[in-house]
Amino acid sequence: MSQKQVIVEQFGGPENLLVQDTEIPTPGEGEVLVRLTSIGMNHADLLARKGFYKIASGEPPFTPGIEGGGIIDKVGSGVTSVTEGARVVVTPDAPRAGAGGYGGTYRQYYCVPESKVLVAPDQVPDNMLGALWLPYLTAWGCLIWKHGIKEGDIIAIPAASSSVALAAAQIAKKHGCKTIGLTTSQDKIEKLKALGAAYDHIVLTHEKDENGNRTMLPWHKEMRQLTESKGVNVFFDPVASGQYLSTEIKCLAQFGVVYVYGLLGAPDTVDVTPLIRKFASITGWVLGELMFAGEKVWREGCQHILDGFADGSYKQHIDAEYKLEDVQNAHIEMHKGKHIGKLVLIP
Repeated sequence: MSQKQVIVEQFGGPENLLVQDTEIPTPGEGEVLVRLTSIGMNHADLLARKGFYKIASGEPPFTPGIEGGGIIDKVGSGVTSVTEGARVVVTPDAPRAGAGGYGGTYRQYYCVPESKVLVAPDQVPDNMLGALWLPYLTAWGCLIWKHGIKEGDIIAIPAASSSVALAAAQIAKKHGCKTIGLTTSQDKIEKLKALGAAYDHIVLTHEKDENGNRTMLPWHKEMRQLTESKGVNVFFDPVASGQYLSTEIKCLAQFGVVYVYGLLGAPDTVDVTPLIRKFASITGWVLGELMFAGEKVWREGCQHILDGFADGSYKQHIDAEYKLEDVQNAHIEMHKGKHIGKLVLIP
């Protein structure tokens, strides 16, 4: 029996995502075979394809994908924690290259030890099983585990339409915080409102001229009004550069923090002077910090997320689904950045 599996034989553009027929593995002792029903797409997949995320991909040939979930198709001897037919998500430490990893998830079947899957709540639909960890663990790890946000904090979240931002807003609201989303698109503001995204307010930071060029607005004035001049306690930001970051610093409250978890902005000059008088700081964040803290820590985050989906406080938005065979076009669309929330592959 064969399956469809995406192989990258050399780094480069989307044309290097090749769908090939490979043998479906047979689970050995203590292993389970998961028939994947969804594979979450992430910008890390694009970076891996280009050769900029070797910690996950390794060298070619490799299979991309760092999220996945589905239904247990077969179990090996000695498996006791799950049974055939169980709906599960693959743990976040499994899909990586090298020692201790089991390769990427861009495939129809995924074979791992039973300890590398967690039973999913009934409230998570099949097409969402593989789209939970990266957004929610990235946000939980920073806001809860690292920073320890508390009730009444004001959390500002740039790139408000991304899956990580939407997850961060839900997590902040669950913990009694005020949330302010920031975006460069008026169209996305309307879409976010229509989706009922967990923002108390959404601020437009840029405007377009007739030629499509963007100019940054004086959005710090609106932030001052929304925070009643108290300032923002936490910026959770994948942009963080140049004038944009300078404005964030200007908007910080006393002891405020800008957490930088991505590098979407181009390098530029930043005015850090206000940090001193505000006793404020800028610090980097990456999910790897949570993973390096140990299995007990990241599993606590996983359980919190699954509980949040079970009680209805967390809900992922799937913007579009693509067949595995359409993976090249899926990468092209993801690169455009026009989607709200998550893009998934359906094997």
